[in-house]
Amino acid sequence: MPNSRSAPSRRSFLASTAVATAAVSGMPLLSACGGEGSGGGEGRVSEGELNSILPTYQAADLSVQPDIASENGSSPGYTRWIPESELDASVPRPRGSGGEFTAMTPLWGTPPQDGNPFWAAMDEAIGVRMRWQTQDGNTYGEKLGATLAGSEIPDLVCIPDWELQGQIPQGVSSRFLDLGPYLSGDRVLDYPNLAAIPTSAWQASVFGGSLRGLPMPQRSTGDVVPYYREDLFEANGWEPPTSADEFFSFCQDVTSARNRVWACEDPKWLAQKMYGVLPAKPLYWRRGDNGKLVNRFETEEYVESLEWARRLYEAEVVHPDSVAATGDSAVRFSAGESLMYMQGEGNWYGTAAEQAASNPDFRINAFDYFAPDGGDPTLWARNGASIWTFINKNLSEDRVREALEIANFTAAPYGTVEQRLKQYGIEGTHYTVENGLPVRTDQGNIEVVPETYPFICSPESFVSYPDLPYVVEAMTGWQQRNMPFVQDPIFLGRQIQEPARLANLSDHFEDLEDDVVRGRQSIRDLQNAVDDWRSSGGDELRDWYQRLLDEEEGGA
Repeated sequence: MPNSRSAPSRRSFLASTAVATAAVSGMPLLSACGGEGSGGGEGRVSEGELNSILPTYQAADLSVQPDIASENGSSPGYTRWIPESELDASVPRPRGSGGEFTAMTPLWGTPPQDGNPFWAAMDEAIGVRMRWQTQDGNTYGEKLGATLAGSEIPDLVCIPDWELQGQIPQGVSSRFLDLGPYLSGDRVLDYPNLAAIPTSAWQASVFGGSLRGLPMPQRSTGDVVPYYREDLFEANGWEPPTSADEFFSFCQDVTSARNRVWACEDPKWLAQKMYGVLPAKPLYWRRGDNGKLVNRFETEEYVESLEWARRLYEAEVVHPDSVAATGDSAVRFSAGESLMYMQGEGNWYGTAAEQAASNPDFRINAFDYFAPDGGDPTLWARNGASIWTFINKNLSEDRVREALEIANFTAAPYGTVEQRLKQYGIEGTHYTVENGLPVRTDQGNIEVVPETYPFICSPESFVSYPDLPYVVEAMTGWQQRNMPFVQDPIFLGRQIQEPARLANLSDHFEDLEDDVVRGRQSIRDLQNAVDDWRSSGGDELRDWYQRLLDEEEGGA
């Protein structure tokens, strides 16, 4: 999804790695420290109340142990294919009652035909009948808004965080069920796979002061990964850069327009990571030296990151198609036209797998983050979940419990027969095992690869690519080395809906950043835009967030 101005937008970037009352009145919708009310009223929860809302965590007891253990909060890694005889059964019998459920989820690709063997096998194993209402992921927000504004709400509705705009956040509180009576505390132990979901994912699933979302857990970092062509680096005797100056010099040395080789794709997101720029809203605040909240746009590191990225564009080391924001950066990277590019962690395996057959020497890796001077980086954590499925509040108690059985099945962890079925389908139909490795059939690519069930709920993140074990080793190693530098921003884990009159104040900054780094606008233009942001509502927004922070710290 290209940005309408030039470069890929944050929304499209997040997607590739996949009502107004409170907002108009200036009342926040918060997880952990807030909801519908700017004071201590309805929707706001204290730290103690939050702890009573969250489900009890109980790790899964599995026979299969990871080949690479979790370290520093990294995902566990599995480098080998686990024979079915070694898998555990976390749901040994169907726990559904034969009920029929409608589910609305995004889908990037061609929807499978209704009643296909994969969906039938999943439904039989769960004990339900799913009626999928998949929608084009590229225009999902439009359909989602219309659905929540109507009278016919599906039983299960998936909402990614990049669609929490306009009327949708209020719709979450008004249309969907409070899951607390079913999952809070030890109640979740009735659904063991849900109990094994990390607490950080549940914390990010509190909307309007209530537990409402069934999460797809994610680690605290991995949204922007600095990939490089390890095979080409090794062939030429290059080492990955370890400082801002070293990166710049390296880019100048290796770029050869005559040979159609450029050092990198758009470096803006890398620059913001390297300089420790605060994340996007609502995590875009930190305390200043005087205790006053400072926004990401007001920080020196924000300006410095854009100045550094601008230097790379001026040096003509960025691929020209990236300058023009055309084409596919992954294709250029795979072709060797770009030696480095920045994308989400989900691109790691996908890029490697695409090249495995045609270019067996191809190797993708990621270099470690560094501070501009080559020291330790400052990395900011992201929420423990950014995609959820919600349950229609009009369902009866029996239907709610049956819906939770669907989620309990889809949340089965790695090393279970349930997870194997969800990820690969039926052996002999959707995949075969050849030389100890799974090989998808054409039918598997048509019916299983376009994801549906994973959107209902997912287990704790893991890395398992038995066909490309080097990717598992590289990815988990990168996580382990970088996780120690992750810090928690203010408001981490909160779902915050800014007042409607202030919610769009910063929308133009992403396009402005793209113009600045490409030389179409100046740093002075950027600084003027920050001044305008303050005077047009930024200072008021600062005060609004400060009140939330004061109330949280005061035990509101």
